[in-house]
Amino acid sequence: QVELVESGGGSVQSGGSLTLSCAASDYTETNYALAWFRQGQGREREGVACIDSDGTTNYSDSVKGRFSISQDSAKKTFYLQMNNLKPDDTAMYYCAAETPTYAYCPGFEENIEGFGYWGQGTQVTVSS
Repeated sequence: QVELVESGGGSVQSGGSLTLSCAASDYTETNYALAWFRQGQGREREGVACIDSDGTTNYSDSVKGRFSISQDSAKKTFYLQMNNLKPDDTAMYYCAAETPTYAYCPGFEENIEGFGYWGQGTQVTVSS
């Protein structure tokens, strides 16, 4: 049973930075897509960033140039570095994982349902 656990959320002022981590236990797949999604209050869940097993990354337009997704395969952990945060980035952030059979990074924003493994979420609050 794969378990994803996020950490690193918190409250920052506009323009600040945070790094989220997602630790994956018992994840033994060699081909995968790892992604970050977020859901603001009253909003639908949306894709933020995705990285696949060969290191290719995809970002939503709203975070491109400000956020960076990376992974440490040895630690089975992936990260979301968030810079120049804005109040609109306030949301619950979730990490997700899946094999390419069901989800992959190109188009990940339109395939939220394809990701079968999810963390519990970590709150990010950005004040103006």
